[in-house]
Amino acid sequence: MPPARVFRVALDMPLKRLFDYLPPDPTFFAQPVEPGMRVRVPFGRQRLVGVVMSSADSSDVPQERLKSILEVLDPSPVLDAAALELLGWAAEYYHHPIGEVLASALPKALRLGVKAAASEERWTATLMGREACTRGEPRRAPKQRELLTHLVQHEGTTAEALNEAVPNWRDAARSLTDRGWIDSADIPIASIEKPVVVRTPGPELREEQRTAVEAVRGALGHFGAFVLHGVTGSGKTEVYLRLVERVLEQGRRALVLVPEIGLTPQLVGRFRDRFDTPMAVLHSALTDTERLMAWRAAFTGRARIVLGTRSAVFAPVPNLGIIIVDEEHDSSFKQHEGGFRYSARDLAVVRAQRADVPVVLGSATPALETLHNVGGGRYVRLPLQHRAGQAEPPRMALVDLRTNAGHAGVSTPAIQAIERHLRDDGQVLVFLNRRGYAPTLLCTSCGWIAPCEECDARLTVHMSAGRLRCHHCGADSALPSRCPQCGFAVKPVGQGTERIEEGLTTLFPGVPLVRLDRDVVRRRGDMEEVMRRMASGEARILVGTQMVTKGHDFPNVTLVVVLNADQGLFSTDFRAPERLAQTVVQVAGRAGRGTKPGEVLIQTEFPDHPLLLSLLTEGYEGFARTALTERAQASWPPFSRLAAVRDSAKTAESALEFLTEARKLVGVPPRGLRLLGPVPAAMSKRAGRYHAQLLIEGTDRSSLHHFLDSWLPAVEQLQSARRVRWALDVDPIELF
Repeated sequence: MPPARVFRVALDMPLKRLFDYLPPDPTFFAQPVEPGMRVRVPFGRQRLVGVVMSSADSSDVPQERLKSILEVLDPSPVLDAAALELLGWAAEYYHHPIGEVLASALPKALRLGVKAAASEERWTATLMGREACTRGEPRRAPKQRELLTHLVQHEGTTAEALNEAVPNWRDAARSLTDRGWIDSADIPIASIEKPVVVRTPGPELREEQRTAVEAVRGALGHFGAFVLHGVTGSGKTEVYLRLVERVLEQGRRALVLVPEIGLTPQLVGRFRDRFDTPMAVLHSALTDTERLMAWRAAFTGRARIVLGTRSAVFAPVPNLGIIIVDEEHDSSFKQHEGGFRYSARDLAVVRAQRADVPVVLGSATPALETLHNVGGGRYVRLPLQHRAGQAEPPRMALVDLRTNAGHAGVSTPAIQAIERHLRDDGQVLVFLNRRGYAPTLLCTSCGWIAPCEECDARLTVHMSAGRLRCHHCGADSALPSRCPQCGFAVKPVGQGTERIEEGLTTLFPGVPLVRLDRDVVRRRGDMEEVMRRMASGEARILVGTQMVTKGHDFPNVTLVVVLNADQGLFSTDFRAPERLAQTVVQVAGRAGRGTKPGEVLIQTEFPDHPLLLSLLTEGYEGFARTALTERAQASWPPFSRLAAVRDSAKTAESALEFLTEARKLVGVPPRGLRLLGPVPAAMSKRAGRYHAQLLIEGTDRSSLHHFLDSWLPAVEQLQSARRVRWALDVDPIELF
């Protein structure tokens, strides 16, 4: 009797192995089981959904102990061979369990067993809703009334159509659904290929834009890595649009990645304005249902353009023609938390290579690793050195805080410049990468500083809310009026965006001002409202954190003031100067993007610092050349390879004990490897746990991964590993 066929299934659990199962009962499941299909299997007392990875004629487990697949959930694979290959590579490269890697590529609903069949979300008004609409209800909720009226007039409207007819309609839909006035259903749809229509032709390309488009166009159909290195305002998005247009003309599809949710609506708007074709949008702010619908649109090929944040790198895109990574330098492309810590930018390059399509990495401030690849001939640099239209680069200058007095964190020269630009009908952007009112609450008598009980950090003052909050663990308490130790008065020390907003409101009464940080952007539509007020000219001053640097276009902003530019000058993290330079250049690029000239003032107490001087005199390219030379001399990436083992425990001793034992397993490190640490984190206590790190540095990628392959299995068997939470981070971009 021939041996029974066995299927190897990946399950979402922290084990680096596959699980063998016998075929399902042929009485109920006659279709063949293929790799990439989801199956429901018994696992102990549970029934879990897994993905078939492969099949074999036998198993190392005795046949009498093998269980059968309970149910085959898909008529065809939800992960094709290319996707399985990419995810398998990622699991191997990042040394992470394959089941958890696959789980990150599928929406939660699919991981729970929901059908993957394509369907269309359609909304209708119920009989009660039609009667309410006739009565003119709801009277005090105009958005709900607008949505209800539209659904009464347009029976069975798709979610995609509602996005255009009633923007930001989801919150209103939830309220109307709760009242029983509207309802939705998923209607199975067939993917029908329709010709792509260009709604509005783009502007005439400048010579350097045309050169970039033609270079990538010549690579369509095979792999090529291109770095679109364009100064802010140089028209990178227009290059993306032209390239996507070429791909769509060939009947293929495009995958576009952006670093953060805040950029998604803006870029989606540009693509919708240009192309009359279905799109799928994927990001973390979607509900589980919305994510499933977007995934299905991509999976069936109905969506010709798939646009999203980090996790969209795993999105199914049949007949893929190009991958575009906008703001490729942004750290948001790296998954920092959780188990599977991957780089979406790096995986995008790998995916493009395996799919034999070009990948375009766009940025005004490319990562040093990216520029190193350009220097080595692995990537092709496509420069855009001039701004679109008649816009000129902004004038940049340093303001010495040692010799210039200030008011609430804003220097006198900056105040005078703000007055001048407002008088000339310009808009002003004030950048400070610190939210809240003040970073410290101090007792002026005994010196007490409000601490976080769960972290080695100070609590941040949020004056308008009357709260003290920890920006690391989320601890929250009432803002005291007196010192809990001596009873003396307390005062906030330092500046956050909330305090800067207060100070500027006092200095410029009557001038409309808006703030953009994570305290302001809490609900859907908050970001868009700030953007609308700036774009319309309703707001004249914008105060913001890192969020304002993310590719937003404010044509009438003529002055940018950078406060506290010294934060990254003396960090122990070797990447801090690079991040500071990128931030300064990106925020400075918001100035002078229209017809009016721009000006940038950078406040600093170190006006002679080489980094700041090189940015002013040589720009980002000059800084990058110097920084790469320094990295080479110190043998830091990209001239070496890093992996970090990080852990946390209830005590500092336990955190260090595990990493110390892990290091002892090595003995004398192999040639070409260095182990640094273990050491406590710079902020050792965070969220009630103590954190530590062990760094492994290798001269090249192969030696590092060969070492990890042999070392990690022994680390996993340590008794001390069970007393900590630990994770491996390959190619970390943030160090303690």
